[in-house]
Amino acid sequence: MAKFGEILQLFMPLLRKNNLSILLVIFLGSLSWSLTMVKSGLIYPFGMGFWGPNGHDGVWHLALINSLSRGSWEMPIFSGENIRNYHIGFDLILAWIHKLTQIPAITLYFQILPTLLAVLVGWLTYRFVMLWRNSSREALWATFFVYFAGDFGWIVTLIRNKQIGGESLFWSQQSISTLINPPFAMSLVLLLSGAILILKLKNKFSIWHLALAIIFFGLLAEIKIYAGILALAGLLVIGIYQLIKSGKFTFLSIFGGSAVLSMLLFLPLNSGSQKMIVFQPFWFLETMMAVSDRFGWPRFYEALMNYKTGHIFLKLIPAYFIAFLIFLVGNMGTRVVGVYGIIKNKLWRKFSQIDLFLLVMASLGIILPMFFLQSGTPWNTIQFFYYSLFVMSILSGIWLAQQKTWLIILVVLLTLSTTIGTLSLSYLPMRPPAKISHQELAALKFLEKQPQGVVLTYPFDEYKAELAVNNPPRPLYLYASSAYVSAFSQHPTYLEDEINLNITGFDWRNRREKSMLPFDSLNQEEVQKFLADNKIHYLYLVLNQTPVFGQRFRLGEGQLGLTNIFENQEVVIYRVN
Repeated sequence: MAKFGEILQLFMPLLRKNNLSILLVIFLGSLSWSLTMVKSGLIYPFGMGFWGPNGHDGVWHLALINSLSRGSWEMPIFSGENIRNYHIGFDLILAWIHKLTQIPAITLYFQILPTLLAVLVGWLTYRFVMLWRNSSREALWATFFVYFAGDFGWIVTLIRNKQIGGESLFWSQQSISTLINPPFAMSLVLLLSGAILILKLKNKFSIWHLALAIIFFGLLAEIKIYAGILALAGLLVIGIYQLIKSGKFTFLSIFGGSAVLSMLLFLPLNSGSQKMIVFQPFWFLETMMAVSDRFGWPRFYEALMNYKTGHIFLKLIPAYFIAFLIFLVGNMGTRVVGVYGIIKNKLWRKFSQIDLFLLVMASLGIILPMFFLQSGTPWNTIQFFYYSLFVMSILSGIWLAQQKTWLIILVVLLTLSTTIGTLSLSYLPMRPPAKISHQELAALKFLEKQPQGVVLTYPFDEYKAELAVNNPPRPLYLYASSAYVSAFSQHPTYLEDEINLNITGFDWRNRREKSMLPFDSLNQEEVQKFLADNKIHYLYLVLNQTPVFGQRFRLGEGQLGLTNIFENQEVVIYRVN
């Protein structure tokens, strides 16, 4: 009961009458963040809708959650292989909650957990800054920036296209998109909780707080490996600093305990993940200039490549420096006031342990993606930078709280543009980019009730997806290579979601070629052997996806040993006899 009372005391500052401002900020911030999620996964006249990247990323998490809740460690989109090279902590937690409460995983993922995480991030930010700075005004503005900080991409799109948008024009997502990456949002909750405990331990040692800090920081790697790496680096630095300054081992103890816990949780499923990290300096800077849906400055990119291939270093070094400044300032947006605050106040000369912890995280979050990429899906390492933006949001809010009213109003107006632009373009429109039709939902519901078995689907047709791009909402099979059959049928599939198979390092191309056998081959024995060897139980086919043969066979169903167990206007499902 004493511990419950201690936890309850943490909420008391928000319940006082003079804290209506922070309650309003948390309410508006949580509402704006939740709008990126809560509309997805619901039923509309056109079927089930998915806004933003939820048609791919959200569906992938649902496939994992449903698979884990069945007690399976099998890769749900690559039957016969176990999950590897992926931090499953978030999905494991949701699978456990789903089993415990019987709340549908899709409701937990899109409607319940996003709102809860949004509120927790806001409250913990306020609580952290209050403990750190002892200023309710600074805590208020830090919380505001965590929710609403934005980049300068909207200025570029306003000039070029006469519209406010461009959230990831400089590569990184912004505050408004925090919840579309739920493991990132959950990692912020753990990170802030750990930072609060660092402050408490600095003032008074407690074995309870020490143990909790080790748990929070130790769990980070399995929730979001990028957060785990940055946090452990920050803990190591402040641990050494504390040892030199006062001879104490408190923070080194947290580092050691967290590192051991991180390895115990992360390595069993990710022992080969280090091979997926490649050294490729300045890829983000080069592609930011080269790619049209990023900043896109072709002449600058051509000059950069000419200097690089010609080894003209006197021009190459300044060119990369300019590209880096565009990347940094463009992504930081209004957070540049936080950078200015660090320089003006010479924070590095009079830092405390928590200052040092935050600055190490922010600095490494900028440096690491400048030099390292992930093989298969190189842009994944930009997620290191998300934590730099988060730290700078807090520092920017602290600086802004000390300024005059007119400057506060100006910065607020500038920083809200990203949130307004992203919501209006991507999440507020009534029609989403992707859907699952009512006919497909009925088929998937039927398949869910069948005995467990591997499902073969027709491979994703990128060409037909391109043809359908201007006709939203597109069915998921024409939107992206996704895990939707596994996610909604709750069966493992032979091959789905080539994007995440790329990220996790599976040899999906060889399997894709083999998966075409039932559709292309006239050799009856060859097809039957393929189905038997790969333990295929069901074939899920969309009738109108591909021309000529469609998702049909060149051999008869009887020749292949198949039984039609479901058919409507859009889908046919066969069982392998």
